Amino acid sequence: MKDNKKLFRQMLVFGTICLILLLAFNTMVIPFMKDSQVKETNYSFFLSQIDEDNVQKVQIEDTLIKFETKKDDGTTQIYSTIRLDDPDLVSRLYSHENIDFTGNIATVSPFAEFVVSWILPLVFMIVIWNVLMKGITKKMGGNSMSFGKSSAKIYVKAQTGKTFNDVAGQDEAKEALVEIVDFLHNPEKYAEIGANLPKGALLVGPPGTGKTLLAQAVAGEADVPFFSISGSEFVEMFVGMGAAKVRDLFKQANEKAPCIVFIDEIDTIGKKRDGQISGNDEREQTLNQLLTEMDGFDGKKGVVILGATNRPESLDPALLRPGRFDRRIPAELPDLSGRESILKVHAKKIKTENNIDYNAVARATAGASGAELANIINESALRAVRDGRNAVSQADIEESVEVVIAGYERKNAVISQKEKEIIAYHEIGHALVASMQKASAPVHKITIIPRTSGALGYTMQIDEGEKFLMSKEEAFAKIATLTGGRSAEELIFNTCTSGASNDIEQATKLARAMITHYGMSERFDMVALETVNNKYLGGDSSLACSEETATQIDEEVNNIIKSAHEKARRILSENSEKLHELARFLLEKETITGEEFMNILNKKSLSSV
Repeated sequence: MKDNKKLFRQMLVFGTICLILLLAFNTMVIPFMKDSQVKETNYSFFLSQIDEDNVQKVQIEDTLIKFETKKDDGTTQIYSTIRLDDPDLVSRLYSHENIDFTGNIATVSPFAEFVVSWILPLVFMIVIWNVLMKGITKKMGGNSMSFGKSSAKIYVKAQTGKTFNDVAGQDEAKEALVEIVDFLHNPEKYAEIGANLPKGALLVGPPGTGKTLLAQAVAGEADVPFFSISGSEFVEMFVGMGAAKVRDLFKQANEKAPCIVFIDEIDTIGKKRDGQISGNDEREQTLNQLLTEMDGFDGKKGVVILGATNRPESLDPALLRPGRFDRRIPAELPDLSGRESILKVHAKKIKTENNIDYNAVARATAGASGAELANIINESALRAVRDGRNAVSQADIEESVEVVIAGYERKNAVISQKEKEIIAYHEIGHALVASMQKASAPVHKITIIPRTSGALGYTMQIDEGEKFLMSKEEAFAKIATLTGGRSAEELIFNTCTSGASNDIEQATKLARAMITHYGMSERFDMVALETVNNKYLGGDSSLACSEETATQIDEEVNNIIKSAHEKARRILSENSEKLHELARFLLEKETITGEEFMNILNKKSLSSV
């Protein structure tokens, strides 16, 4: 009802504007069109034309005289001249019988004047109105006959083409979804015992972990229609359109049952209601309609609602209760075996050499999502093409890992010899401190070739296996390794550079986490001093303590960093000869492997810490 009143007001305003423009057009444009056909001349020319019998019509006005002349080619021309005080003018005109000066000189035909002044402006206004209405109805969700229609894309198995074989690294999520597939295949055996199919399953996890792919695979395995829509498509300009779309979506789903309805980014419409009274909140009305529809359909029909989000903590509790989204299925970042499986699945789509060690690549990509691993495989194929080869090698994939992590090599970057020495000692400082600590991961590669990410060099460490826990000793060793680069600069060049900025950021973040999250501080013991928001989107933290405690946290962080820095300086001081030898070797080679590093390091016994 409100929408109709608003549309009527818009039509009334538009009609008024059209009428004003139409009157203005007739007042200003038509006279101009008429006058554009008239040439100005002087009074003497007018008299000469009369004497030569070239004048056919004359129109005398208060200050102006218009007259029409006949040309040699038979056409006519209209002139205007100023009216002078000439008492003999009328007699002169009467003396020429062929001159008509009793009527008006029409510069535009009456029909043309009617068309131009009334018909064309109306047509123009109607065209503008249609364009505006199409824009409005498009924002409202379609044309005027499809307000509130759902824009969900409907797929069948042949169109999605996805099965559980296309999903790797998410074994637990697949197991949780197998029962839904079995129900859609064999609803009778569940109906016989009186069991109902879970109405909804919520897929949660970081971006790129395959939530949408899992939903498509469920539809492909069950061989049922698959409705796919994004949560943002429910939010419309006019209040009530989102709720209408929800109603239409569930109506279509019930007609095509058994089927799967997948709502991606469901947090767009499923956010917690803030408790404020707001009768015109489009998102709240859409959420209320979704809750009602999920309660209203019969679970035995085989309609399954799958939702995906990477912000589950922002969803309304009413949406998550049993009877709506009965199951919460995590799609976490893959572990070591999961990453290896994902790499193999994507590698099937490209040509590779036979000796690819996917386990080594998986160990080098700890914390990578399925989408990032797919990108690594694609980058390796692109690298092989650039090098003129028709198959991807191990080196291609390993280089692609570094491209995704640090960017492409800047081979043409001009760096002075002095800065190269500082970078080499900086990176060897990291590697040497890491190798001298038992709790550190082995060094895999060291390079001083700049990357497009801004890194002038880096040291890559790779654990032998997958780790799920980090001890206090390992965290402290990692901080000491991060301070190793700055420590080498201080020892060798007696200065410090801006190259350690990223190391400082990471070391400070880890030291703070040891105190506020991991309970690794003797002063605060097992007390959570920060809360994590948006766990799957970077995990922003906010302090949950007093200002005095925050000051003490800063002091504790400073003490941890200082202790780690002192440890790194001590290790490098005790092994200064190897520091020089390794730095010279790195300057010569620019890139060395962890094996080459360890061979030089193990030529004689060193002081380990």
